Amino acid sequence: MAELNKWQTGTTEGHSQWYIERFRTMAARGVDLAGEARLIDAMVARESRILDAGCGPGRVGAVLAERGHTVVGVDADPELIAAAIEDYPGPKWLVTDLTELSLPGIDEVEPFDAIVVAGNVLTFLADGTELAVLTNLRQVLGPDGFIAVGFGLDRGYSLEQFDTDVAEAGLRVEQRFATWDVRPWRSDAGFAVSILRSADKS
Repeated sequence: MAELNKWQTGTTEGHSQWYIERFRTMAARGVDLAGEARLIDAMVARESRILDAGCGPGRVGAVLAERGHTVVGVDADPELIAAAIEDYPGPKWLVTDLTELSLPGIDEVEPFDAIVVAGNVLTFLADGTELAVLTNLRQVLGPDGFIAVGFGLDRGYSLEQFDTDVAEAGLRVEQRFATWDVRPWRSDAGFAVSILRSADKS
């Protein structure tokens, strides 16, 4: 059984439903919630296979599906997956812990062309499981694919440790930005978006 993550242990009762309603309200107001999806869409070929890892209530994967990609979204929180199924029918939404992620485990055969890990997902993992998750992501990634990971740098998972885990997982940092809208990386940035590829691919 997967170890409980910080989303499960570090939030209050009702937090998942609050999170769902927060994004529903923002969407109803017309707030732009597609920034991460725009970046991924610009980097992949048409009709790509994309994994939304830690998909939450589905906002990123839904946009990518609307743009013609085949999307699988996974999250450990059943409430968030239920909301994704209700709000965004079409993509395949599954309750899956990233520490146990595998292609057979999500009933998939073909690896993914791209993986998006948005919403501070890595910082909600149980301490010490980040390397295992990055390794699992690499194992479901196609040979020419990439992983886009974004998280705040004030949330207990340092960029130095992330880069160490990336290398140990058999990945490398190809590009890094300060935001999902690709503002240039600065050493004093409070957020990092990293584009990862397999270490054996130049």
